[in-house]
Amino acid sequence: MMNQILFSGVIGLFLTLIGTPLLIKLLAKKGYGQYIRDDGPREHHAKRGTPTMGGIAFILATIIAYFLSKVITGKPPTFSGLLVLGLMAGMGLVGFLDDYIKIVKRRSLGLRAKAKMAGQLTVGIAFAVLALQFADNLGNTPASTKLSFVQDFGWSIGPVLFVVWALFMILAMSNGVNLTDGLDGLATGAATMVFGAYTFIGVWQFQESCANAQTLTNPGACYVVRDPLDLAVVASALMGSCFGFLWWNTSPAKIFMGDTGSLALGGALAGLAICSRTELLVALLGGLFVLITMSVVIQVGSFKMTGKRVFRMAPLQHHFELKGWSEVLVVVRFWIIQGMCVIVGLGVFYAGWAAQK
Repeated sequence: MMNQILFSGVIGLFLTLIGTPLLIKLLAKKGYGQYIRDDGPREHHAKRGTPTMGGIAFILATIIAYFLSKVITGKPPTFSGLLVLGLMAGMGLVGFLDDYIKIVKRRSLGLRAKAKMAGQLTVGIAFAVLALQFADNLGNTPASTKLSFVQDFGWSIGPVLFVVWALFMILAMSNGVNLTDGLDGLATGAATMVFGAYTFIGVWQFQESCANAQTLTNPGACYVVRDPLDLAVVASALMGSCFGFLWWNTSPAKIFMGDTGSLALGGALAGLAICSRTELLVALLGGLFVLITMSVVIQVGSFKMTGKRVFRMAPLQHHFELKGWSEVLVVVRFWIIQGMCVIVGLGVFYAGWAAQK
C-alpha cells in the first residue's frame, strides 16, 4: 500500500522536472509574461516578461501522478483524494482566469474582485457540501462537522456552519499562499514542506486508524479519518510536483506559478487539513503563510487607524527586501522559519497522539 505514496511522489517530481521547461517555451512563445507592479521593489522590474501561470505544470503533474500511482498499484481512487484534487483544480481554474485576464486582456488587476470571489465561493461550497457525503461502511465521510486540531474535538457545528468554516479555511489558505508568492521559489518551497508533513500525517493516521482498532495497542488513541492513506498519496504527489517545479522556479526564476498555482496550492492545503481532521493544526504547519498574511492585516489596519505603516512594505518579505536583504537571503531565511513551523506542527501532532496513550 505504501508503494502508492512513493510512486505518486516520484512521478510528480519527474513530470514537473521535464514538463515545466516545455511549458516555459509555450508560454514564452505566446508572450504570456508576468506583469510587475510599479509600486513594488525596483529590483523586481527585471522580472517583467518572465512566463507565468506555471501552476498549470504542478496541477497537471499532481493529478497525473495520483492516477498513475493507482494504475500501477491497482488501487482505486477514494472520495477524499478526489475531493482534494478537485478543490485544487477548481481553485487553480479561478486563478488561471485571473492570470489570463491580466496577461492576455492586459487588465492589470485581472478578474474583478466580485467575479474572483464568486469563483472561489462556488468551488469552496461545492467541496464543503460534497465532503459531507460519501460515507464509508463505518459511517465516516471525508470531512466532519466537528472542529479539529490534531483530530476532531467538541460538539458538531452542523452542516451549514461547517460550510462557512470550510470556506473560511479555503479562502484563508489560498490568499495566504497568494500573498507569499512574491519572491522566487518562496511559496513553492514553503508549500513543499507542508505537503511533506501531510504525507507523514496521512501515513501515521493510516497506521493508527480506528478501522484497525483491534490491532492497535491503544484503540482509544486511534484516528477517525475516512481515507488517510490516500490523502498521503495526494500530499506526496503535491510534494513531488512542487519540488520538481522549484527547480525552475528558484532564483533566478524561469517561470512563476501565478494565481493559477498559488490559489491551487492554498486550496490543496485547506482540503488536506479538512479531510485529515487537522483544521487548526494547518495554521502551525503553514505558519509562514499565516505570518505573511498577518503582516498585511497589520499594515492595512495600522494605516487605516493611525495613518502610519508598521512595515516599509507588505507582505512581510518585501519589508526585508527594502531593508537591504537580497532576495535569496529573504527566501532562505523564510524557508528556515517555515521548516521550524513544520517541525513544531508535527511535534504537536505527535504529542496529541502520545497524550492519549
